[in-house]
Amino acid sequence: MRDGMRRRDLDRGRRYMRRGVRRRIIAMLVCLVAMVAVMFSAASLFVWIRDRMAEAAAASGGDVVDGSGIVSVDAEGNVVDEDGNIVGVLSGSVGLSPEEVEAQVTDARQQAATEVLEGIRTRLNDGDSVLEALRPLYPNDMIVYSGGQYHIVPIDYSLKQHGFQDANLQILETGEYQYLQDGQVVSHKGIDVSEFQGEIDWNLVAQDGVEFAFIRAAYRGYGTGKLVEDANFDSNVQGAQAAGIKVGAYIYSQAITEEEVVEEANLVLEKIAPYNMECPIVFDVEKVTGGEGRMNALSVEERTRLTQIFCQTIENAGHRPMLYYNTEMGIMMLELGALEGYDKWFAAYREDFYYPYAHKIWQYSQSGRVQGIQAEVDLNISFEPLW
Repeated sequence: MRDGMRRRDLDRGRRYMRRGVRRRIIAMLVCLVAMVAVMFSAASLFVWIRDRMAEAAAASGGDVVDGSGIVSVDAEGNVVDEDGNIVGVLSGSVGLSPEEVEAQVTDARQQAATEVLEGIRTRLNDGDSVLEALRPLYPNDMIVYSGGQYHIVPIDYSLKQHGFQDANLQILETGEYQYLQDGQVVSHKGIDVSEFQGEIDWNLVAQDGVEFAFIRAAYRGYGTGKLVEDANFDSNVQGAQAAGIKVGAYIYSQAITEEEVVEEANLVLEKIAPYNMECPIVFDVEKVTGGEGRMNALSVEERTRLTQIFCQTIENAGHRPMLYYNTEMGIMMLELGALEGYDKWFAAYREDFYYPYAHKIWQYSQSGRVQGIQAEVDLNISFEPLW
């Protein structure tokens, strides 16, 4: 759901991020290096002690024993009794002083720091973004750039997870995505459009394999707050349905009060009333990037509450609501636990399933090409039929 105005906003935001990217990562790297170094040092010391104990076990036929029974080995390689008294040293071992142990720890820290920094440097040199370079280091967290900072947010495993596998994602030479199961394509091809796509030949769109389309019904200005109907909504719905394409509708919201969000829901219900909408009715909630969007100032609780009101209003009218958002919105600006009962449409322009939470549609491109549409268009796949 990217119109021309929001494309420009997104480009400005990306340029802003790139300019300051290396400065912002320095503090994170310092903490990261220290953490990895400590872990590496502890692991190295453990392996060293384990090896010494194995040597002692081999020398004594399997156990380290004295006259009264099995004894233990301390960190310096000394054989000690149950009271901690030194009764011998491991056969073939070399004793280390505290200073020598500290030197080994220091070397381990330096080695760990070098390995971490070299890994990040390699990823950046290979063309990865800062986020892509850092993400493998935090397998149980989401790294999100928001508000001029990088945020490391623990994954909430109490929420529904999608379970999609990168190995099942197929990217065609045309750039089209498909999802496979047992070698068979199970995903469905879709687009979303507004008046910015101009006049559309929906028969050609259908011939290009598009199975579903979401049509913009209206939008609210992020600065003025004015609610505006999409000029091509009716012609797009009629053309798509006549071509056999399943249709849903969406509204780009910038509501900041309950009255405004109910107004948006009622307008959408009015617009779709003449049609049989096979697909869900979508609440598009986005932060305006590079501009002062009126919805940007809402708290997480306020934004979540408005989203609930829209979805409840649509549901009460007998339609299926759906929520559209991107990574930043889903991780930082909505309480997904309160929205678990609603289907999700997730937007991210990646080639993997980094985002862990359940969603039925993935918008993977904002610059796709489809027969019958002269302008660029958003491309989507659904992982199951929406109708």
